[in-house]
Amino acid sequence: MPNQNTKSRRDYPQVRTKRWTRSPRGEILGVATGLAEWRGFPVDITRLLVLIACLFTGMFPGIVIYIALGIFLPEQKPSDIIGSSYAYSYSSPSDSSTKTNEDLRKEYEEMKKKVEEMESEMFDREKDWDERFKKE
Repeated sequence: MPNQNTKSRRDYPQVRTKRWTRSPRGEILGVATGLAEWRGFPVDITRLLVLIACLFTGMFPGIVIYIALGIFLPEQKPSDIIGSSYAYSYSSPSDSSTKTNEDLRKEYEEMKKKVEEMESEMFDREKDWDERFKKE
């Protein structure tokens, strides 16, 4: 009987990333899976194409390039994921249900303050550029 706690790779949702990174959902170093997630390709087909590329290059160059990519590509961070709650937090839905209304209100106010500060900073920069061009 299979272990109920393990997830197969098909249980993971399809993800898109902002850049090519090593995916933690990958089988070998996460390079092919990272490429598939970055470009939005099916993971299994991408792995097959990488394997075919290795075979047609006589194995040696393809494997060396794959290993080099596995070494030099950065590991995927939550901020690399596009359009997912994973991009903001790894907390599970059960964690969010334990927050009180006061906690949520406080978090909202902190976020609102940060947004206002960023907007103020942007408008100050625009105002600075406008003043520079008016003088000329």
